[in-house]
Amino acid sequence: MKKTITKIGNSQGVMFDAALMDLARIKVGDQVNVEVHEGGTITITPINPRPSREQVSKVIQSTMKHYARTMKKLA
Repeated sequence: MKKTITKIGNSQGVMFDAALMDLARIKVGDQVNVEVHEGGTITITPINPRPSREQVSKVIQSTMKHYARTMKKLA
């Protein structure tokens, strides 16, 4: 996919359309890691934050509730 570098304020940038953002599973406000490799190749990699303890706890509780009978049989 070809993109053109454009002027954005006092900087330059590349605009990503919605389809590209969807394919990369990123959205406005997400953090990305930008690396410049030998030969000038630039890679942009999404930084996926780790879930909080609360989020993990909610998923575990939901799983335990949903599979309570199975868990009892396995115990």
